[in-house]
Amino acid sequence: MRTQIKPDNRLLTPAEVAAMLRVDPKTVTRWARGGKLSSIRTPGGHRRYSESEVRGFLNGWQGVSLPRASGE
Repeated sequence: MRTQIKPDNRLLTPAEVAAMLRVDPKTVTRWARGGKLSSIRTPGGHRRYSESEVRGFLNGWQGVSLPRASGE
């Protein structure tokens, strides 16, 4: 059974997700492995992420206070 993707829900590359979240692409992949983000695999084995899910993840972050770096 194939997953149906709605036309209004683009698939993003790890680099695109990383740019949206301002993290390294390897962090995005690590989060996918850890279950924080879901991904699908292309026939070539590359990860792709649902734009709507990434935007929801980003909106959830906005209410979280991140620790400050030492020295600030």
